[in-house]
Formats: sequence, structure tokens, C-alpha cells
Amino acid sequence: MSKLGNIGARLHRGEVSYDFIGHRKIWFGVSLALVVVSLVGLFARGLALGIEFKGGVEYQANVRVTDNSVADFTDAVKATNAQDLGDPVVTTIGTDKVRIQTRPLDQDDIAKVRTAIATEAGVQPNQVSTSQIGASWGDQIAHKAVLALIVFLVLVFLVIWIYFREPKASAAAIIALVHDVLITVGVYALIGFDVTPATVIGVLTILGYSLYDTVVVFDKVRENTRGITGSNRFTYSDAANLAVNQTVVRSINTTVIALLPVGSILVVGTAVLGTGPLKDLSLALFIGIAVGAYSSVFIAPALLATFKEREPGMQALRRRVLAKRGGAVTNASGMPVPAAAAAATAGGGGTAVAERPDRPQDRPRSGGTPVASSRPKSSAAAGRPQPTRKPRSKRGK
Repeated sequence: MSKLGNIGARLHRGEVSYDFIGHRKIWFGVSLALVVVSLVGLFARGLALGIEFKGGVEYQANVRVTDNSVADFTDAVKATNAQDLGDPVVTTIGTDKVRIQTRPLDQDDIAKVRTAIATEAGVQPNQVSTSQIGASWGDQIAHKAVLALIVFLVLVFLVIWIYFREPKASAAAIIALVHDVLITVGVYALIGFDVTPATVIGVLTILGYSLYDTVVVFDKVRENTRGITGSNRFTYSDAANLAVNQTVVRSINTTVIALLPVGSILVVGTAVLGTGPLKDLSLALFIGIAVGAYSSVFIAPALLATFKEREPGMQALRRRVLAKRGGAVTNASGMPVPAAAAAATAGGGGTAVAERPDRPQDRPRSGGTPVASSRPKSSAAAGRPQPTRKPRSKRGK
């Protein structure tokens, strides 16, 4: 078995664990910082909407690309003095094509700009391809994209609510999804990549990927917390943290496997092709998959545990668990540590094996072998010999 597989098996059995839920303030702080940076970039720089959203005219011409191609074609287009031209957007596609995008123009100005581009490229005007997109059509596309996102989030909320029968799970998943969207959009604003319909497709795709990973973790949380209020061994946060440890290696494996081909497409679309749908789609996928994996491990389960711990039943369970543990055994983050694990760690006896709520031997027993009482004894009682019960065969009739 590989080293990662061995670690995953030990995490699943509860032999080792990391306190993901106990460090929730750190993860929330990191996410808050990323969201703030994304919002600053979004409002300060704005999104570079592609021509499909804002409308305009796009020209493409075959030309040998040089270091001065962008500046030369920009100057050539500006020299036409077309009305409402603005600043043309000139990009190179590979090493043999240039693309120029302008604001919507009338027919005379379109022909004028087309001739200027052909002259700069050294080709005939009919060899310069032209496509026009109206501003109203671009607005319709933008509205439909926003509507699709809203409908997606509403359906996600309802489906998770029905599946888990828990509105708090739906709320945690939706907050994690919004977190993923804000960071992805913020990166687009900071980098300056064009937002095209391919970008919208990529964003919707990564939302589905993030949701899938979150549902897997939540399903394990539900399995570990089934009937938890009938026991005094584990709090809801303990069981949720165990679920994250049991699924974290799976999340890492699926994320890495998904990022490798998407990263290859991103390199090809950016370095080789220079522009186009591949670059727009792959960038959204790459950022979204990475952020979605982070949120499904560090954010969504911590949010769910935070919401559930506010319920009166879970608060009463936490008080009983802390009272049984003595109320003083905690880890560095303030989360309670099982007494057996704390004793093993303090005595240097190797890796502590944490109690697990999903193992039958760790569940409270209603009959069979008596369980030693955890109630403290008085000093007087501690010095007296305790009565013992005779075997049934030696009792008097």
C-alpha cells in the first residue's frame, strides 16, 4: 500500500486525525481574506466582459505575429477616427493570427476599420473576417447567465434539504458555493481574462463539482451523527471532524486527478492558442475545482458543525460529554480531546487511538459487561475496600 493510502486507511479507522473542525476560525479567516481580495478586485477593476456580453465588432486577420503586433494594430485602428471607437482590444492568437474587438460601429466605420486592419496585415480587406454582436443581445446573454446561476443555487438548496432532511446542511452548502463563485470571479477580475459564455459554463461546472464533494462529506457526517444524542461520548463537532478525516484523502485524490487534465488544457489554451474558449473554460475550471475542494473540506463541514452546535439538544450533548471527560481536557484549539487519547499522548505511548462513534465497541452499551462508572469517588470511599459480588454458583439458596 502506498504511503498516502496507508495514511488514508489510518485516518478512516481513527488511528490518526487532524482537527479540521477545531481550527475552523483559521479556515474562516483565510476564506474571508480571499473573498475580500476578490471583492476589491471585482469592484476596483471590474470584469473584462467579452464581446458576447457587451456587444461590438470583432475582426480577425492572418498575420505573422511579432512583439509589436498589438501596438501596431492598435495604432492602425485608432487612426481611422471612427465614431465611438473607444480603445480597441487587440490580442494575438498563436503566432499567425490577430484579433481586434471594438465597440458597436455603423457600417461605414466597420468598413473603414476593416480596411485599416487589412493594410496593416498586408492582406486584402475581404481576407479580414468580421462579426457583429449587438449590445441588446449581449445583455440578454448576461441576464440569462445570472438567471441560470440563481436557479442552480435554488435547486441545490432544495435537493440537499430533501436528501439530508436538514436545512442547515443546505445553508452550509450554499454558503460554500457562493464562496467558490466569489473567489473564482475575483480571480478573473484580478487577472483580467475576458468573461465569455465559456466562462459561465466553467463556473456552473465547478459548482457541480464542489457540490458533489460537499455531499460526500455531509453523507459521512450524517452516518457518524446518527443517534448521537443518545450517547455521551462524542459531540457533533467530534463526529463531523471524524467524517472529514475519513474523506479527506478521497477529496485530495479526485481533486489532483481532475486538475491535471484541466491544467494541461489551460497551458495549451493560454501559451499555444493565446485566446479562445479553451482558455476561458479551463481557467474557470482550474480555479473552481481547487477552491471547491478547499471549501468542501475546510468550510462546509465547519459551517454545518457551527450551525448544529447551536441547537439546544447539541448544546446539552456537549455539556454531558465535557462533564464525562472532566471538562478540562482540550487541545490547542480549545476542542475537547478524549481522555484515552490525552493519556496516551501525555504518556508518550505512541499514536493515540481516538474513540470513534461509528464503531460498535465504542457505542454505549445497554447490557452485557458492566462498564466502570466515571463518577468521582470521595476520599473516604477511595480508602475502603469495595464490595464484590459472589458468583451465582456460590450464592446461598
